[in-house]
This record gives sequence, structure tokens and C-alpha cells, in this order.
Amino acid sequence: MKDISSNSQRLLSLDVLRGLTVAGMILVNNGYGESFEMLRHAQWNGMTPCDLVFPFFLFIMGISCYLSLSKSQFTATRPVLFKIVKRTILLFAIGLFINWFDHAIWGDVLCFGHLRLWAVLQRIALCYFFASMFALYANHRYTIPTIIGLLAVYTLILLLGNGYAEDASVNVLAQVDLNLFGYDHLYHKSPVDPEGLLGTISGVAHVLLGFYCGRLIKQKKNVEQKALAVFVLGTVCIVAGYLLSYGLPLNKRIWSPSYVFMTCGLAALLQALFIYTIDICKKKGWTKFFHVFGVNALALYVASELLAILFGRFGISPAIYDALHAVIPGLKWASLAYALVFVGINFLIGYFLWKRKIFIKL
Repeated sequence: MKDISSNSQRLLSLDVLRGLTVAGMILVNNGYGESFEMLRHAQWNGMTPCDLVFPFFLFIMGISCYLSLSKSQFTATRPVLFKIVKRTILLFAIGLFINWFDHAIWGDVLCFGHLRLWAVLQRIALCYFFASMFALYANHRYTIPTIIGLLAVYTLILLLGNGYAEDASVNVLAQVDLNLFGYDHLYHKSPVDPEGLLGTISGVAHVLLGFYCGRLIKQKKNVEQKALAVFVLGTVCIVAGYLLSYGLPLNKRIWSPSYVFMTCGLAALLQALFIYTIDICKKKGWTKFFHVFGVNALALYVASELLAILFGRFGISPAIYDALHAVIPGLKWASLAYALVFVGINFLIGYFLWKRKIFIKL
């Protein structure tokens, strides 16, 4: 029997963490010129702060998935299924559109022969779909066994298929994508496409960890118990990630099992801290900036991607960067200043929507 609690209290901390994560995604994606190392992804094994933002978002999406579907008692009604399929297709299509727009704005409108098929929104779409199907059709008591099973299968794939090889010619993740989709449709700045097909296995496990966290939040009767349960989950995940990293190093490019546990653990600890600070201690004065991002998270992420493309095409990015660099001598500091300005521009878009109570659900 699938379990739901009657507790429907909404936690502001969930929106704030989601907003912080999206603002972080926009920040790390939009450094101009030479960025600080901490704002660049790890080249292969290892992890930088930059490598936390996307996995944080997937974890939060898992929490939201549980809380949202609990409203329909996890019943696979026609309207619920239609909503899930529609959202999956919409997110995947928007991801493709962004990739197409990046070519089209430079005149390559018929770029379909070399259009990248995978990206952040496509990974989100697939993980959301499979996590939602689990939520509707599986017994939630098997959430943890399912996570362990998915990561065990993925670990075998990595170990038997040279998944840690920084060489596309022998790495099974790269070879599957190359053979199924072709070189022209993949990401070329890494030996493997970081949002490729096989990595979705690990990505679904990642979202299900967030789903399990959502279950804990929903089940606990008071906010203090919620914070403690999420804190314990985060601690266990970090320990698991640390121990796994000895045989399976942290690696965002391949979305390694250790990376799943470590990033989910850190996200859970931050969520627990926010529940304590915002929902228990009622310290909310600093939250508005991130709340604005949180209530229109995916819409603002999409807006930031399109704005970045437009700014690059029409010379706005170098103009802003040069103006900042004129008063900020250091290249890395000027790059950070540009990224912060860009986040501020997207905040203004979000604030306009927030003030008018416009919430775009993607």
C-alpha cells in the first residue's frame, strides 16, 4: 500500500533551496572569460562547488515529485498521466529548442544534422518521467532497494565497460551514445556526454533519493521531526558517497554512484538547515531573492539560457564584461562580476513575474 500523510503544510524552505539552486545554475553557466576554478566543472574525477548545482536541482525535483503526486494519492488517473507525459515532452522539446536556437541565431537554421540531442532539460525530463512512473506504480517501501538496484546495475556497467576511462573510444557510455545517436548529436567538450543516455540510470536513482526525502518530509508530523529526518538522510548519504569514492571516484561527467550519494547528502543537509532556519526559527528576511527564483525555477533557467545566447549573438556579453573589467582589473573577478550581473538580470525577470503572481509551471 502506498503511503501518504495528511500533513500538507508547505515549507518555504523548499522553494528557497530550489531558488538558490537555480540561481547557482545560472551563475556557474554564465561566467565570461576566465572563471575561478570553483566556478568551473571538474575536468574528470573530482568535484568542485560548480558540480553541486544541477544534482541539487534533481534532488529537489524528487522531493517535489513526491509532494505533488501525493495530492492525487499516487493514483494513475488519466489526468495525472496526461500531465506527466505532457510535462516530459514539453521539457524535452524546450531543451531541443534551446540547442536549436543556439545554432539558428547565427544563421544555421537547418542544423538538424548536428543538433545536440541531450542537455540539462532533456535529463530532467527523462528522470522526472521515470521517477513519476515509479511513484504511481511501485510500492514506496521499495524506494531504497530500487535506488540501490539502479546504482548497482550502473556500477557494473561502469566497471565492465571502462566507464571511468577518459577516452571515448573505449568508454561504454560514450560508445552507446555514439552508436545510437552519432557524433554530431553529442557534447564534444568531454569524452562522454554528461547528459547522455546511460547516465540517466544514475540520474533516476538520484531523483528517487529526493523522492524518498519528500516521503520523509510528508510523513513527519511536525517541522522539527522533518528537519531531523532530512538531516539523518543527508548524513547517511554523505558517508555512503565518501566510502564509495574509494572505488568509484566522484565524477559528474559520468554521474557516478559516489557522486549521487555525495551530492544528494549535501543537498539534504542544506535542506535540513533551511527547514531549521526558515521554517522553525522563522528567519525569513533573507529569503525573498531566492524565493523569487524558486517559484519560477525552470522558467527562469530557460530564460537565462536564451538570454545568454542572445547576449552572445548581439555582443551584449562582451560589452558588459568590458565595462566591468574596466573597473575590476582581475580577469577572474571581472568574470564573477559579469556572472552576478547576469543573475541579477534574471532576478529582475523573476521579480516582475513574482510581483504579478505569475507562476510558470514547466
